[in-house]
Amino acid sequence: MWSIMRKVNNINICMNTADYTKIKDSAYLSYSQFKPIRCPQLGSKVVFNDKGFWHIIYRAKDKKRDESSQILRFRLLKKVKELLSITTTIQEYESVTRELTVKDHGKKVVKLVTLQFFGYIAIIDNWKFKAIIRKDGNGQPYFWSVIPNWITNKKRDQRYQNYVGNLEED
Repeated sequence: MWSIMRKVNNINICMNTADYTKIKDSAYLSYSQFKPIRCPQLGSKVVFNDKGFWHIIYRAKDKKRDESSQILRFRLLKKVKELLSITTTIQEYESVTRELTVKDHGKKVVKLVTLQFFGYIAIIDNWKFKAIIRKDGNGQPYFWSVIPNWITNKKRDQRYQNYVGNLEED
Protein backbone atom coordinates (compact mmCIF):
# COMPACT_ATOMS: atom_id res chain seq x y z
CA MET A 1 0.00 0.00 0.00
CA TRP A 2 1.36 3.42 -0.93
CA SER A 3 0.40 6.94 0.05
CA ILE A 4 0.50 10.21 -1.81
CA MET A 5 0.58 13.76 -0.55
CA ARG A 6 -0.64 16.50 -2.88
CA LYS A 7 -1.64 20.10 -2.50
CA VAL A 8 -4.89 20.58 -4.38
CA ASN A 9 -6.91 23.76 -4.29
CA ASN A 10 -4.66 24.93 -1.42
CA ILE A 11 -5.69 21.86 0.59
CA ASN A 12 -3.20 19.17 1.52
CA ILE A 13 -4.55 15.78 0.56
CA CYS A 14 -2.90 12.67 1.96
CA MET A 15 -4.33 9.34 0.98
CA ASN A 16 -3.35 5.77 0.43
CA THR A 17 -4.51 3.34 -2.22
CA ALA A 18 -7.39 2.10 -0.08
CA ASP A 19 -8.67 5.67 0.39
CA TYR A 20 -8.45 6.37 -3.33
CA THR A 21 -10.24 3.14 -4.22
CA LYS A 22 -12.99 3.89 -1.72
CA ILE A 23 -13.45 7.43 -3.07
CA LYS A 24 -13.50 6.20 -6.69
CA ASP A 25 -15.99 3.42 -5.94
CA SER A 26 -18.26 5.82 -4.08
CA ALA A 27 -18.10 8.33 -6.94
CA TYR A 28 -18.89 5.62 -9.48
CA LEU A 29 -21.87 4.39 -7.45
CA SER A 30 -23.25 7.93 -7.31
CA TYR A 31 -22.47 8.57 -11.01
CA SER A 32 -24.12 5.35 -12.14
CA GLN A 33 -27.38 6.52 -10.57
CA PHE A 34 -27.44 9.84 -12.50
CA LYS A 35 -30.51 10.07 -14.71
CA PRO A 36 -30.39 11.85 -18.09
CA ILE A 37 -30.70 15.62 -17.68
CA ARG A 38 -32.41 17.98 -20.10
CA CYS A 39 -29.95 20.69 -21.11
CA PRO A 40 -31.80 23.87 -22.20
CA GLN A 41 -28.92 25.03 -24.42
CA LEU A 42 -28.78 21.75 -26.36
CA GLY A 43 -32.53 21.28 -26.37
CA SER A 44 -32.08 17.60 -25.58
CA LYS A 45 -31.19 15.22 -22.78
CA VAL A 46 -27.59 14.53 -21.78
CA VAL A 47 -26.82 11.02 -20.56
CA PHE A 48 -24.14 9.97 -18.08
CA ASN A 49 -22.55 6.81 -19.44
CA ASP A 50 -19.38 4.84 -18.71
CA LYS A 51 -17.42 6.78 -21.34
CA GLY A 52 -17.63 9.94 -19.25
CA PHE A 53 -16.55 8.25 -16.04
CA TRP A 54 -13.71 6.50 -17.86
CA HIS A 55 -12.54 9.88 -19.18
CA ILE A 56 -12.38 11.29 -15.64
CA ILE A 57 -9.90 8.53 -14.77
CA TYR A 58 -7.94 8.42 -18.05
CA ARG A 59 -6.75 11.17 -20.40
CA ALA A 60 -6.40 8.67 -23.23
CA LYS A 61 -5.86 4.95 -23.61
CA ASP A 62 -3.21 3.82 -21.08
CA LYS A 63 -2.69 7.41 -19.79
CA LYS A 64 -4.20 7.56 -16.31
CA ARG A 65 -4.82 10.92 -14.65
CA ASP A 66 -3.20 11.75 -11.33
CA GLU A 67 -5.33 10.46 -8.43
CA SER A 68 -5.68 13.90 -6.84
CA SER A 69 -6.97 15.28 -10.16
CA GLN A 70 -9.48 12.45 -10.37
CA ILE A 71 -10.74 13.16 -6.85
CA LEU A 72 -11.34 16.82 -7.71
CA ARG A 73 -13.30 15.75 -10.78
CA PHE A 74 -15.33 13.26 -8.70
CA ARG A 75 -16.25 16.10 -6.32
CA LEU A 76 -17.51 18.23 -9.22
CA LEU A 77 -19.85 15.65 -10.76
CA LYS A 78 -22.96 16.79 -8.85
CA LYS A 79 -22.21 20.39 -9.80
CA VAL A 80 -22.06 19.32 -13.47
CA LYS A 81 -25.62 18.04 -13.20
CA GLU A 82 -26.72 21.38 -11.78
CA LEU A 83 -24.92 23.35 -14.49
CA LEU A 84 -26.32 21.28 -17.34
CA SER A 85 -29.87 21.57 -16.06
CA ILE A 86 -29.81 25.39 -16.08
CA THR A 87 -27.35 26.53 -18.76
CA THR A 88 -28.66 28.40 -21.76
CA THR A 89 -25.29 29.58 -23.08
CA ILE A 90 -22.48 27.65 -24.69
CA GLN A 91 -18.95 28.97 -24.09
CA GLU A 92 -16.93 26.60 -26.28
CA TYR A 93 -17.66 24.44 -29.30
CA GLU A 94 -15.48 22.15 -31.39
CA SER A 95 -16.32 19.78 -34.22
CA VAL A 96 -13.91 17.19 -35.64
CA THR A 97 -14.30 14.28 -38.03
CA ARG A 98 -12.58 11.03 -37.10
CA GLU A 99 -12.62 7.39 -38.03
CA LEU A 100 -14.34 5.42 -35.28
CA THR A 101 -15.31 1.79 -34.93
CA VAL A 102 -19.10 1.71 -34.71
CA LYS A 103 -21.77 -0.95 -34.86
CA ASP A 104 -23.71 -1.00 -38.12
CA HIS A 105 -26.49 -3.59 -38.27
CA GLY A 106 -24.76 -5.67 -35.59
CA LYS A 107 -21.31 -5.57 -37.20
CA LYS A 108 -18.36 -3.47 -36.16
CA VAL A 109 -17.19 -1.23 -39.00
CA VAL A 110 -14.90 1.79 -39.29
CA LYS A 111 -16.75 4.94 -40.35
CA LEU A 112 -16.08 8.65 -40.53
CA VAL A 113 -18.00 10.24 -37.69
CA THR A 114 -18.37 13.91 -36.77
CA LEU A 115 -17.65 14.45 -33.07
CA GLN A 116 -19.05 17.57 -31.45
CA PHE A 117 -17.81 18.91 -28.13
CA PHE A 118 -19.81 21.51 -26.16
CA GLY A 119 -18.11 23.37 -23.29
CA TYR A 120 -19.99 25.06 -20.46
CA ILE A 121 -18.14 27.14 -17.86
CA ALA A 122 -19.62 28.07 -14.50
CA ILE A 123 -18.91 29.03 -10.93
CA ILE A 124 -21.14 27.08 -8.57
CA ASP A 125 -20.59 27.10 -4.80
CA ASN A 126 -17.25 28.89 -5.34
CA TRP A 127 -16.02 26.15 -7.71
CA LYS A 128 -15.01 27.36 -11.16
CA PHE A 129 -15.16 24.50 -13.65
CA LYS A 130 -15.90 23.51 -17.21
CA ALA A 131 -18.27 20.69 -18.18
CA ILE A 132 -17.79 19.09 -21.58
CA ILE A 133 -20.54 17.28 -23.45
CA ARG A 134 -19.76 15.08 -26.44
CA LYS A 135 -22.00 14.03 -29.30
CA ASP A 136 -20.88 11.35 -31.76
CA GLY A 137 -22.55 11.71 -35.15
CA ASN A 138 -26.33 11.65 -34.77
CA GLY A 139 -26.15 9.98 -31.36
CA GLN A 140 -27.36 11.32 -28.05
CA PRO A 141 -25.18 13.89 -26.26
CA TYR A 142 -23.36 12.50 -23.25
CA PHE A 143 -21.20 13.80 -20.42
CA TRP A 144 -17.57 13.63 -21.46
CA SER A 145 -15.50 15.47 -18.87
CA VAL A 146 -15.28 18.04 -16.12
CA ILE A 147 -12.27 20.29 -15.82
CA PRO A 148 -11.56 21.98 -12.49
CA ASN A 149 -10.27 25.50 -13.05
CA TRP A 150 -8.81 26.59 -9.73
CA ILE A 151 -5.91 28.60 -11.20
CA THR A 152 -6.79 31.94 -12.68
CA ASN A 153 -4.69 33.41 -15.45
CA LYS A 154 -4.42 37.07 -14.46
CA LYS A 155 -3.67 38.27 -17.99
CA ARG A 156 -6.53 36.26 -19.51
CA ASP A 157 -9.01 37.27 -16.80
CA GLN A 158 -7.98 40.91 -16.66
CA ARG A 159 -10.88 43.18 -17.46
CA TYR A 160 -10.22 45.62 -20.26
CA GLN A 161 -11.93 48.96 -20.20
CA ASN A 162 -13.35 49.73 -23.63
CA TYR A 163 -15.19 52.87 -22.66
CA VAL A 164 -13.79 55.88 -20.92
CA GLY A 165 -16.15 58.52 -19.63
CA ASN A 166 -19.05 59.09 -17.32
CA LEU A 167 -21.95 56.83 -18.23
CA GLU A 168 -24.37 59.03 -16.35
CA GLU A 169 -23.49 62.12 -18.38
CA ASP A 170 -22.75 60.60 -21.79
